[in-house]
Amino acid sequence: MTKITKSTVINNKRVIAISFFTSLATTAVLAAITLALVATGMLTIGTNIGRLNNYQSGKPIPTGTAAEESQVINVVAKVNPAVVSIIVSKDMPVVEQYNPFDYYFGGDNSTQPNQNSTKKQEIGGGSGFFVSADGYIVTNNHVVEDSTAEYTVLTNSSKRYTAKILAKDSTLDVAVLKIDGNNFSYLSFADSGTIKLGQTVIAIGNALAEYQNSISMGVVSGLSRSITASDGAGSSEQLDGVIQTDAAINPGNSGGPLLDIKGNVIGVNVAIQNGAENIGFALPSNLVKSVAESVIKTGEIIRPYIGIRFTPVTETLKENNNLSVDYGVLVSKGSTANDLAVIPGSPADKAGIVENDIILEIDGVKLDSTKSFSSIIRQKQVGRTVTLKILHKNDTKEVKVKLEKAPNNL
Repeated sequence: MTKITKSTVINNKRVIAISFFTSLATTAVLAAITLALVATGMLTIGTNIGRLNNYQSGKPIPTGTAAEESQVINVVAKVNPAVVSIIVSKDMPVVEQYNPFDYYFGGDNSTQPNQNSTKKQEIGGGSGFFVSADGYIVTNNHVVEDSTAEYTVLTNSSKRYTAKILAKDSTLDVAVLKIDGNNFSYLSFADSGTIKLGQTVIAIGNALAEYQNSISMGVVSGLSRSITASDGAGSSEQLDGVIQTDAAINPGNSGGPLLDIKGNVIGVNVAIQNGAENIGFALPSNLVKSVAESVIKTGEIIRPYIGIRFTPVTETLKENNNLSVDYGVLVSKGSTANDLAVIPGSPADKAGIVENDIILEIDGVKLDSTKSFSSIIRQKQVGRTVTLKILHKNDTKEVKVKLEKAPNNL
């Protein structure tokens, strides 16, 4: 299984080394090849290889031109003040260094933390962006998941603000923060349902938690991906319906915006794929927008809830368990005895759904690799009644379930 990592930096330091002689030799070889190609007519310098829509004038702009470059520069200048770095700080034990000569004179030359002495240290960082002029900020949950840490917002103008975490959702991997102040530049959301493959995108973030508001550019290279993202410390999460892009997303970019060519948010950068170049993922803007609006309006994240744990049915699961279908979700227990398949008192429990039921459809939409259970439920409103097509002990039936507000502890 390919490993996908959340793009947050925790205690991560990098050193960049460049070999002058290797670079010089490579440059010389490339120059010779270029001259040869030009001489033979095989290389056309300045050729336009694509087209980009100019949304302001309505006219197409050839890529690689001064007009395209100018538009990107203008968009970046407009949105950059709304993108922030989020600094994670925590009281850490002070590491005491001992004199190595103590070893020869009966001392202890070891290095160890002094548990009685702590110091506030920056241990990591991520990104975020303003969604209102009065200081509401969106980021990823995994950027601010440590309840014992402190979080500081660093704006593009190098001003620091203490951040208050208003709401977090580990299932969606979204969090909303607030800082004091007014008249902040903020970003607007575009409709992620209209995104097209090949569409130009811009990513901005606190790359490696060192390079604030770094800019990268690419295209939408995939839609409606389902991924399992890990933080490298044993924690993982299933994310459905995410956007894939080849714009460079680095550790530290988590929570930063993925923008269209007009500077509107189409996604929130969330993860990168290890062992590959330029494969990054972003949460779709429609999901994040609903979370932000909910917090600004009510002070909490309100999302619909059925109350089951499940495993997607695959061909392998079908064969290993003699199931009659290879799609849908199997209502099943979690990894511990406390992780019940159906949560008592939940909408699913009230509707009579039980462990080992297989949910095949929601409101007529088949659950398969392109339409996940979680992504469909997230689009519904609390209080709405949905119709589930269920396979129960080899009999198919329809069950109506009224969605409720998810408990705060889930």
